[in-house]
Amino acid sequence: MKRILFFLLITLVQFSDAQIIRKYSNEFLNIGAGARGLAMGGAVVSNQDDVYSPMWNPAGLMKIDRDWQVAAMHAEYFESIAKYDYLSYAKPLDYGNGVFAISLVRLGVDNILNTTQLIDSEGNIDYDKISSFSTSDYAALFSYAFHPNGNQKLDVGATAKIVYRNVGKFASGYGFGFDVGAIYHSDTDWNYGFMLRDATTTVNFWTINQEELSAVVNGEEFNPAPTDKMEITMPKLNIGISKTFEFNRDLKLLPEAGVNIDFAKTAALVSTDFASITPYAGGELIFQDMIFVRLGFNRFQTISDIEDLKRKVSFQPSAGIGIKYKGLTLDYAITNSGIGGSNFYSNFFSLKLDMQGFRN
Repeated sequence: MKRILFFLLITLVQFSDAQIIRKYSNEFLNIGAGARGLAMGGAVVSNQDDVYSPMWNPAGLMKIDRDWQVAAMHAEYFESIAKYDYLSYAKPLDYGNGVFAISLVRLGVDNILNTTQLIDSEGNIDYDKISSFSTSDYAALFSYAFHPNGNQKLDVGATAKIVYRNVGKFASGYGFGFDVGAIYHSDTDWNYGFMLRDATTTVNFWTINQEELSAVVNGEEFNPAPTDKMEITMPKLNIGISKTFEFNRDLKLLPEAGVNIDFAKTAALVSTDFASITPYAGGELIFQDMIFVRLGFNRFQTISDIEDLKRKVSFQPSAGIGIKYKGLTLDYAITNSGIGGSNFYSNFFSLKLDMQGFRN
């Protein structure tokens, strides 16, 4: 019950206190997709090279050079209260004219208690007025990657995003925006990745059902509609560097390290009014290109300890494994919420079908 009420509170705050520019908006698109990237703590900005690339860096799609790929992922947060799904398809265009991908994302929470009508206009409590509703965030991503001027060392990609968000009968919103990314492959086998999310800012326009949201008790109105019906998501920049180290014919290590930059003041380790910077790192141990063991650390931030009134650093650890057989890859990841001392762990499963792998 406490968890449900917590989600209700968070959901209502999202639109009741909406500002023109939000520090956190459309955050479901920053979760990422594919258990590989999640197990590595998002350390895939310069090395994700498959159908999951639209969520990390669309430039990585350029590694798909034949046939097509399709992928799906399912995850459940906070003891299955929230459900997250991802489905994507990618295919190279004819005559080497780049790679196109389309992806669908959904994050939903069901059976949230609606207590807006619990108290009638005279101040009487009527538990029969309690109902339930669902809140869901959807996005359709259209991605394209190519080699500018035929430069094989440089991959460039872009993603157009169409967003639909629904909060039961209370509110709904539509949004759109763009991500752009690039990966440079150096002569020394180092890869440098850049991903600018919401490059032109992502704009959401909200429609609010004031009749459903509002509650009048003893002549006083509660839950009034916000004056601003538009929210803007500011850009975020992800920068990563990686390289594959071969120990022998069977064993390889692929680490990546980098920084995430939010152009807003947050609880990041380095935070200013202009930007906030937090590091990340992760790696993947590869055995015979068939078995994968992964580890990652992300979302470093400073939090206040209520008990001793001191500030401390928290981070989000993650780990996972993967197995590949020809063109079929099954990956698993586990990670917590990133809040210090949190016991909320989430499990991620993802599946990828690569037709090129079956033809080799």
